[in-house]
Amino acid sequence: MNIQNFSLSEKLVSASYVRQGLQARRGHEQLVRVLLQQGKCPEEGWSESTVELFLNELAVMDSNNFLGNCGVGEREGRVASGLVARRHYRLIHGIGRSGDIAAVQPKAAGSSLLNKITNSVVLDVLKFTGVRSVSSCFVVPMATGMSLTLCFLTLRHRRPGARFILWPRIDQKSCFKSMLTAGFEPVVIENVLEGDELRTNLEEVERKIEELGAENFLCVHSTTSCFAPRVPDRLEELAVLCAKHDIPHIVNNAYGMQSSKCMHLIQQGARVGRIDAFVQSLDKNFMVPVGGAIIAGFDENFIKEISKMYPGRASASPSLDVLITLLTLGANGYKKLLAERKELSALAERHGERLLHTPHNPISLAMSLNHLQTHGTAAVTQLGSMLFTRQVSGARVVPLGVEQTVSGHTFRGFMSHADAYPCPYLNAASAIGITRDDITLCIKRLDKCLKSLSKEACAEKRESGSPAEDVDDQTQALALSNNLLLLFISLFC
Repeated sequence: MNIQNFSLSEKLVSASYVRQGLQARRGHEQLVRVLLQQGKCPEEGWSESTVELFLNELAVMDSNNFLGNCGVGEREGRVASGLVARRHYRLIHGIGRSGDIAAVQPKAAGSSLLNKITNSVVLDVLKFTGVRSVSSCFVVPMATGMSLTLCFLTLRHRRPGARFILWPRIDQKSCFKSMLTAGFEPVVIENVLEGDELRTNLEEVERKIEELGAENFLCVHSTTSCFAPRVPDRLEELAVLCAKHDIPHIVNNAYGMQSSKCMHLIQQGARVGRIDAFVQSLDKNFMVPVGGAIIAGFDENFIKEISKMYPGRASASPSLDVLITLLTLGANGYKKLLAERKELSALAERHGERLLHTPHNPISLAMSLNHLQTHGTAAVTQLGSMLFTRQVSGARVVPLGVEQTVSGHTFRGFMSHADAYPCPYLNAASAIGITRDDITLCIKRLDKCLKSLSKEACAEKRESGSPAEDVDDQTQALALSNNLLLLFISLFC
């Protein structure tokens, strides 16, 4: 209600009560005013009533919610189900126009304002999580893979003669297919083993550039967040090479926003060399439903080019989800979630089966499964199956010797990011939102799986006439169980 309506209310209810209600209303409005003035994530989270009040105010600015509106076009924000309308807070028109996902819609001032505010708030989050020199970003209603494709298609207009994308190998199908979908040929750079870590082969990168010619490369496609024992690419060195050879550089930062180290790598890469755009997932970094990503960069004009490459209007759902989440959490709430990944530090000492030493990977750790491998590859893969059937998700068991063909390209040692990694392993990620209870329950179920596998191995040895090794197997299983606990604890360090 406006001031006039509050004044009229005093004829019906005590003026002191009405003034109290007016003050409460002004408290909500002040939060909205600061958001519109600053365009930043509020320091403290809003109440759900404030968020809903704001969204309802936006919705009444769209033509489909005008009283007495008479729409005679093909797209008038018509919705058959009231449940669907409420699910979207009656913000039905989506974002953008046919020529630009960032453009304002004349019939949807509220949805357009939602889009602008969301992009501004997300830009603020990118800055306070570590990439302080980022100049522009936008939320796109596609997951990471298709968002990378959009970046590659935009670069095609700048480099029409390019055929190749130079790609340090990471065994994840969507980022590989993103290059093929855009019509380019990936030049796969195998990683080099340094200790337990798989790292970027810079010498091979430079050799390929000289062999095929810098002008024939659309870009370098690097990666930050990844599963151990692979570690983030050497972004600074790659950025320097890109600047030296005048090759664009696109970074897959899928779940790297939650890692200050990954964000620092991007910031440093842009400072010393060239990074044109970096892409991150909404669901992995903000705990919202799958279906959105953030495309960001340091050249506002290039980011605008990417937004104009998107054909047609777009769904506002990812923008709505992330805005609600950030307004509810506030900057302090989001920072608290990031900090909780580091709470459980130094609670145990290492023993038993060896943790792979991957200090350059800030999100994921891995542990060798050599003792299971002595019983054959089937024992390793069985552990993965047992975890999955016991509803342990996210922990990955990587056996030796797996081959996988993706769109005609065969990867040896698939999932391990290398043709021949020295050992099978189990890895897990400490993602935003993980709790101590998650770890406790996971360890309990892992412990049962390992004991079961140990018993099976002992029984097989008895049948083969070698019972003397039973105790050793049981001891190894116990050591592995203890070290699995350390693995998950260490993820918070």
